[in-house]
Amino acid sequence: MVVAKKSTYEEMRAKRLEENKKRMEQLNLNKLAQALRTPNMKKVKAKIPKLPLDPSSIRRSSRVADKPPVIYKEVAIEPMGGRPRSYTTTCKRRDLSNRVYASDQDRAFSIQRAEDFQSSLDQHIPTFVKPMLQSHVTGGFWLGLPVHFCKKHLPKRDEIINLVDEKEEEFPTKYLSLKTGLSGGWRGFAIDHELVDGDALVFQLTEPTTFKVYIIRVNEPGESDN
Repeated sequence: MVVAKKSTYEEMRAKRLEENKKRMEQLNLNKLAQALRTPNMKKVKAKIPKLPLDPSSIRRSSRVADKPPVIYKEVAIEPMGGRPRSYTTTCKRRDLSNRVYASDQDRAFSIQRAEDFQSSLDQHIPTFVKPMLQSHVTGGFWLGLPVHFCKKHLPKRDEIINLVDEKEEEFPTKYLSLKTGLSGGWRGFAIDHELVDGDALVFQLTEPTTFKVYIIRVNEPGESDN
């Protein structure tokens, strides 16, 4: 009985497979399945438009078509209060091989003359003497001021401080309160006045943010040399 049932099952299974095969042939499912397994698809390449090499040939709006195209470029900007300087002088100061160092004797003599001049000024107006070093007049062009003077007389925040020379010409500089010194603008003052190592400057605070500056040249003879 078991063998008979198994034989009957196999016959029915074979019959169903045959029927299914006929149905697939009638519906063309075999060809459809084969077509899905091996699709004939064409690769489509995206076309990227080529930009014109000459920017002037790019189409412009009708509102600005009659105006010249704008050209953008970097322009060097003087940090603070720059005054016109000759190219020759600037290049000469950048060549650090041309540095001239004052002797200790000449430096001390110019400081002494500056202090003598300081004593002749109005003692009610705050003053101080600042000897010039190479870092003040070449290269970095940074001028540190006496800390005690800054704490007592100068603003507690960054401020524009004007330097007025003996010809009454005014030079704006950037005062940095935390560093107690002059940054932007000092370079122009130093170059325009041809300051060198060994010079001594007398700063007189005539207004809260204005110094009158007197220059004692290291290479100028004093009264004792006459």
